[in-house]
Amino acid sequence: MAKMEVKTSLLDNMIGVGDMVLLEPLNEETFINNLKKRFDHNEIYTYIGSVVISVNPYRSLPIYSPEKVEDYRNRNFYELSPHIFALSDEAYRSLRDQDKDQCILITGESGAGKTEASKLVMSYVAAVCGKGAEVNQVKEQLLQSNPVLEAFGNAKTVRNDNSSRFGKYMDIEFDFKGDPLGGVISNYLLEKSRVVKQPRGERNFHVFYQLLSGASEELLNKLTLERDFSRYNYLSLDSAKVNGVDDAANFRTVRNAMQIVGFMDHEAESVLEVVAAVLKLGNIEFKPESRVNGLDESKIKDKNELKEICELTGIDQSVLERAFSFRTVEAKQEKVSTTLNVAQAYYARDALAKNLYSRLFSWLVNRINESIKAQTKVRKKVMGVLDIYGFEIFEDNSFEQFIINYCNEKLQQIFIELTLKEEQEEYIREGIEWTHIDYFNNAIICDLIENNTNGILAMLDEECLRPGTVTDETFLEKLNQVCATHQHFESRMSKSSRFLNDTSLPHSCFRIQHYAGKVLYQVEGFVDKNNDLLYRDLSQAMWKAGHTLIKSLFPEGNPAKINLKRPPTAGSQFKASVATLMKNLQTKNPNYIRCIKPNDKKAAHIFSEALVCHQIRYLGLLENVRVRRAGYAFRQAYEPCLERYKMLCKQTWPHWKGPARAGVEVLFNELEIPVEEYSFGRSKIFIRNPRTLFKLEDLRKQRLEDLATLIQKIYRGWKCRTHFLLMRKSQIVIAAWYRRYAQQKRYQQIKSSALVIQSYIRGWKARKILRELKHQKRCEEAATTIAAYWRGTQVRREYRKFFRANAGKKIYEFTLQRIVQKYFLEMKNKMPSLSPVDKNWPPRPYLFLDSTHKELKRIFHLWRCKKYRDQFTDQQKLIYEEKLEASELFKDKKALYPSSVGQPFQGAYLEINKNPKYKKLKDAIEEKIIIAEVVNKINRANGKSTSRIFLLTNNNLLLADQKSGQIKSEVPLVDVTKVSMSSQNDGFFAVHLKEGSEAASKGDFLFSSDHLIEMATKLYRTTLSQTKQKLNIEISDEFLVQFRQDKVCVKFIQGNQKNGSVPTCKRKNNRLLEVAVP
Repeated sequence: MAKMEVKTSLLDNMIGVGDMVLLEPLNEETFINNLKKRFDHNEIYTYIGSVVISVNPYRSLPIYSPEKVEDYRNRNFYELSPHIFALSDEAYRSLRDQDKDQCILITGESGAGKTEASKLVMSYVAAVCGKGAEVNQVKEQLLQSNPVLEAFGNAKTVRNDNSSRFGKYMDIEFDFKGDPLGGVISNYLLEKSRVVKQPRGERNFHVFYQLLSGASEELLNKLTLERDFSRYNYLSLDSAKVNGVDDAANFRTVRNAMQIVGFMDHEAESVLEVVAAVLKLGNIEFKPESRVNGLDESKIKDKNELKEICELTGIDQSVLERAFSFRTVEAKQEKVSTTLNVAQAYYARDALAKNLYSRLFSWLVNRINESIKAQTKVRKKVMGVLDIYGFEIFEDNSFEQFIINYCNEKLQQIFIELTLKEEQEEYIREGIEWTHIDYFNNAIICDLIENNTNGILAMLDEECLRPGTVTDETFLEKLNQVCATHQHFESRMSKSSRFLNDTSLPHSCFRIQHYAGKVLYQVEGFVDKNNDLLYRDLSQAMWKAGHTLIKSLFPEGNPAKINLKRPPTAGSQFKASVATLMKNLQTKNPNYIRCIKPNDKKAAHIFSEALVCHQIRYLGLLENVRVRRAGYAFRQAYEPCLERYKMLCKQTWPHWKGPARAGVEVLFNELEIPVEEYSFGRSKIFIRNPRTLFKLEDLRKQRLEDLATLIQKIYRGWKCRTHFLLMRKSQIVIAAWYRRYAQQKRYQQIKSSALVIQSYIRGWKARKILRELKHQKRCEEAATTIAAYWRGTQVRREYRKFFRANAGKKIYEFTLQRIVQKYFLEMKNKMPSLSPVDKNWPPRPYLFLDSTHKELKRIFHLWRCKKYRDQFTDQQKLIYEEKLEASELFKDKKALYPSSVGQPFQGAYLEINKNPKYKKLKDAIEEKIIIAEVVNKINRANGKSTSRIFLLTNNNLLLADQKSGQIKSEVPLVDVTKVSMSSQNDGFFAVHLKEGSEAASKGDFLFSSDHLIEMATKLYRTTLSQTKQKLNIEISDEFLVQFRQDKVCVKFIQGNQKNGSVPTCKRKNNRLLEVAVP
């Protein structure tokens, strides 16, 4: 079942007035009071019709959660309380469903929250549009373009810690389903003068501080930078650190965002190298130097910074140094080179820094556009988001404030035009008569600035292009001549000035009456900032850079493409950009967000009425309300209107079954509202005066209270009746259960009493029977005892004479029987453990049991040995059989035997099957290998030893070379007659062969091995198994060995060895081989 949603209205639970169009009375004081009241209750959004006013709270509010996004999704604009999400949803649904291109214009002064508002709009659109891997990637790229542009285009100002110092217009492109395809970003007038100079209390662009704070030591060393901000002249130190801002973390965020947007690693590194070069340019200082002709020339004081810049950018140091000292002027075929004094050199340095950073920023915007542009060529729907600087009035207003305010004049003009157009279109669409609305048209101010013949920008361009001496003063004089009679222009020298005698108006200033108020402009710097000149020598030096990015930023420096035509001025470029922007906006359906800054302290909960009043005036909000209220203040579709107010008429309450318009007509006739106060459109009702709407709301509120009282009465009656019936039913159930419980309890008491009485009676009867039985039993026992004693007496009398003759023998047999019984019982508790090696046995208690005691010990030992043997596996039995065989052969005969008892017989000491070295040997032997061991074969000639592989199989004994694995000798076991060895602790043994056999042609074998006992035992068992004859094992310290035709005596002697405990063999003569054993 779907979740029920409670739909509220803009008019429900309203704090102040949610829509300024309904404000009554309408004046500046009530307007500000309404904003303040809503601001104090954390209601930062207020409507003016479809325009959203946003007051910066300077703190986080819980009104942007995913739940809030869902609340405003696919809702009517006026259905919920004012919110930026409502405007975002209205724009997105108009684009998706009605195929209308949209634009959202976000304006306000610095610190009013324009950048945050644009982020909220984009995040809402990203949240409500489609899902999918490609769509999510596009959304992520669009959202991650913000951190990159903020790092390079935003800075801390006295009014805002994250002030946008450029205008941004983003076109987000959607497909027919409303899924984002990509976007295009346009930037307007980056405040590049901030690169070289910042007002007190402000910072340079964020990226400089982020780079120095967040870059790794390796990256800083690569860029030849230091973390200390004071090392760089372009960075202001009084505001280098901003409370609550982590520059290092923001740097990591920017690097990650660049990667997501699509910057390659080498591109990101190139961008940071350009930023480092701009920082280092500020550290270049100049000193004057006089030439022979008397002219001053500038020289660089310390060339280390210049050298580092040239290494970063790949520019020849001499080329850049000359560009800072000389200027080349070309006219047709002539070139004139002039020296630059110190002031001109500093101007050239700063101009290069500003141009380098400005062009880098433009390149970043273009590079982001390449990544986020739509990849498909199908027709697209477009939503534009304009985040641009608001109207600026400072103590010192210069060229930047002039063109910013010009842009705001154009935006105000298009705002009024589009608002009126929207109103007129709605009236015509609904069939309501349109009446002319009087309003202030600021076209006269725009014309004063942008007129192609006598506009301020045209005269500024003309002055910049004029030959001869051109200064800011000559420009002001020209303004005084041309604009003197203009009603919105004032200066100290203008003839029509109403402030001719006003000494507060300086000579070097002029004043313009903007729609938002009067602004005083300092004319100083207008000409230079409009010219925005970069000497051709510097452009050519930059083009010669080995740095690919820097070279691409200065295409005009290419000598092959020299253009002597003067580049367009900053003013004319901005004017053209604004014209393009206005043309773009006029093709789209506008949506407005007006941002207001509540105080200059950037603090929460503070509302400065004077500051807000000033912003209300220059944003023209009152003018906007008056335009909206000139005709009908409120309009609403028939269905929601009838749904909201139907309870005011008996005919429409609770349900109206006819058309909604007919229901509204019946309703308004019933309420007797004057006809001149409303009009019926095709789909909406139009209410002229807010008082009429508030009257309806008051009637509705009173009716709702009456209905609530009625509902409460009916509900309370129903609740009381229901409660009574429930109590009655409960009482019946409780009474029934209680009666049942009482009867059960009474029955249990009766039953318990009966059981007690029965138990007492049964006990009495049982005790009575017991007494009778005991008496009867005692009588029987007494009679039996008397009879027994009597019979005993009679028998003793009869057999006394026989008993005296055999008494000694009987006593002896009885005593002996008891002693044996006691012996066996004690032996049971004193038995030793079941280990066969446990030699403990209880001592013999009596001498006459000696033979029995020994026999029991022998039987017990045999029994536990059998129990121990039963636990063996077949393999263990084989091992112990071999050990037993070795014990029979060598125990107490060979001194080496005891050390071999604890060593397991392994047999295969060489892993012939696994070692590839012995593959040839393995292939040559087909039988099972019983022993594979390396032995030392004693040389018959000199007694020295040679390593051989000793192999024993079921039928043969083989010797093989240890290195090559080649078989040297093969002896059948039937030809082995005897094995000889000494009785001492050595590993020598001789294998005697049958005389006359083929294997005995070279004589017997004499070996030395570390596993003598195992080898002799296995040889003995294998020979016995194959030949059914026991192999003779001779143990003697002297024995004869047949070497070819001679018999040699092998003699074992005791001696001290030089080699420690290793026996040595030495040939004494032809008949004696002596083995020295330690």
